[in-house]
Amino acid sequence: MSETNKTVPDAAKTARMKELVRTLNEAARVYYSEGNEIMSNFQYDALYDELLQLEAETGMILSGSPTQRVGYEVLSELPKERHPSPMLSLDKTKSVDELASWLGDKEGLLSWKMDGLTVVLSYHAGELEKAVTRGNGEIGEVITQNARVFDNVPTHISFEGDLVLRGEAIITYSEFKRINETISDADAKYKNPRNLCSGSVRQLDPKITKSRHVNLVAFALVSAVEKNGTEVDFHNSNEARYQFLSALGFDVVGYRKVTKDTIHEAVKAFAEAIQTNDFPSDGLVLLYEDIAYGLSLGRTAKFPRNAIAFKWSDEQAETTLTEIEWSPSRTGLINPVAIFEPVELEGTTVSRASLHNISYCEDMQLGIGDRVTVYKANMIIPQIAENLTRSGTMVPPACCPACGGRTVIKMDTDSKFLYCENPECPAKKIKNFSLFVSRDALNIDGLSDQTLEKFIGHGFIHHYSDIFHLDHYRDEIVTMEGFGQKSYDNLIAAARKSAETELYRVIYGLGIAGIGLANAKMLCRYYGDDLTKLREATVEDLMEVDGIGQVLAESIAGYFRDEDKNRELDALLQELHLVRREDTTMPKTLEGKSVVITGSLQHFGNRKELQELIEAAGGRAAGSVSAKTAYLVNNDVSSTSGKNKKAQELGVPIVSEEEFLAILGVDPASLHM
Repeated sequence: MSETNKTVPDAAKTARMKELVRTLNEAARVYYSEGNEIMSNFQYDALYDELLQLEAETGMILSGSPTQRVGYEVLSELPKERHPSPMLSLDKTKSVDELASWLGDKEGLLSWKMDGLTVVLSYHAGELEKAVTRGNGEIGEVITQNARVFDNVPTHISFEGDLVLRGEAIITYSEFKRINETISDADAKYKNPRNLCSGSVRQLDPKITKSRHVNLVAFALVSAVEKNGTEVDFHNSNEARYQFLSALGFDVVGYRKVTKDTIHEAVKAFAEAIQTNDFPSDGLVLLYEDIAYGLSLGRTAKFPRNAIAFKWSDEQAETTLTEIEWSPSRTGLINPVAIFEPVELEGTTVSRASLHNISYCEDMQLGIGDRVTVYKANMIIPQIAENLTRSGTMVPPACCPACGGRTVIKMDTDSKFLYCENPECPAKKIKNFSLFVSRDALNIDGLSDQTLEKFIGHGFIHHYSDIFHLDHYRDEIVTMEGFGQKSYDNLIAAARKSAETELYRVIYGLGIAGIGLANAKMLCRYYGDDLTKLREATVEDLMEVDGIGQVLAESIAGYFRDEDKNRELDALLQELHLVRREDTTMPKTLEGKSVVITGSLQHFGNRKELQELIEAAGGRAAGSVSAKTAYLVNNDVSSTSGKNKKAQELGVPIVSEEEFLAILGVDPASLHM
């Protein structure tokens, strides 16, 4: 290309560059601001590389080009602060040979490129003084109060000078899974650990950050200055910097010292470790071991020259798309999932990949029977890379697979999504079914939220009673991902076992508004485990039950006046064998009384055991002190806690565990027999 042509790019290239800038910026906005994806990592990288090539060919860089940005706009309400110098991103390659060539005859440190949120920590006189996020590379957010509650960040170190380091805040896969399992709404679940970490680090309430168990992995020492003003001498070694940070108590990124002759073997070892790592990573970083040499190379407008990033060259496999599964969720959103002939990728067999939304499917021009290539983004998450056939024959279902109701396509953030319009769709009641099978209700082991979503989405479950007829779908269930004959057998056995149950478990599991486990037990005790009496009770009758006020009474009576709910309950009762709780000879010392428990216990394994004893004595375990509270049980009677103060204000007796057992006439020694 001549110099003239390079300074005056042709119109087609200019138009394509403008289109690429718009597309890539929108993908980045949706990903970073909303936690969603409108294209795969593979597609983004391909478009980004195309833009880089066009910029090199034309010599032109458009305003707002993502190749020139080093981060994304800060959007939270946290205090902002400008970094002393811009925090640049790294140039990247997918070729190990290029890594070796870049390293030349120098030594390097090859480490994980962690996938989280970069944070700069500053210490003064041994104390953590400030923590600032990377932000957009120039301006970050001050999150000092949150960094102090990271699981592994020392708030005080032995180095008494001034220390500045950079690290990656991360949330492990196991913690990510634990948090998502507490969220019943499929659409509310976090997409990946990075998004969860970003939101956790930037919370306004440090208590939320602490509950998410964020960790920090140090990857760079920016400066270390002694009290007397002299810089610490690391003998020109970046490895010595890592060792210095480790000795101070920081978790340092895992690394290996390499040369151009050993780097291939090292990359292979990192790749093999990915499958068992509990932390998220999105590649590797190669840093010159020689500090002075790296600094002497300077930097470009966007990249420092002392380090380079390596992104995995995604292993791809060609396969056939056999089905598009449409999975309904609690919000009515119906998510498309690609099912394809199983292939081996990165050492595991995969047969499914998320398709995100209808627009994504249309852009891919998908159709059943198409030949597609698939890969694992960051060697973990299955994605479709390319549709080789592009038949474009995919038609979104007109009816919801869970309920048969009409579906509708809606636009959201410039993408099309499929929704079920039926307000009574069982998929929208996943929370109800989840409560029904929970431990304190029917206690059906094997029906996790994820499994319930699958079964409801396939139309196996519409009503509570359907859970006891899953044997009708045996052939489909044993072939589902994550299931097999043994899992199926265990589930059917658990359902049959749960059919013999107590009435209070059923009442609690029905999810009547405002009725928790304690109230369900109280109702059943009051009506002698007679469901007919409970169903026929008026609001006035129900208000005679201790702990049931007018609002709860109206909720209960209203539930049993609903014809649809009664039909569903009648169908459920056909599947159950209700047993009465064993009568007890224990005196009803607490009949009609409310008791609150606080503090640690000495004679009980947990608070629930004491609650059961209270109920056996005819009482009710409440969560807060009120004028109706008979006793507050607290082994620290002289405590100045809020509950003790409230009890003193209201004249409620505060008794120790020993004193309370004496009131019940229970010998503490008998509890340990």
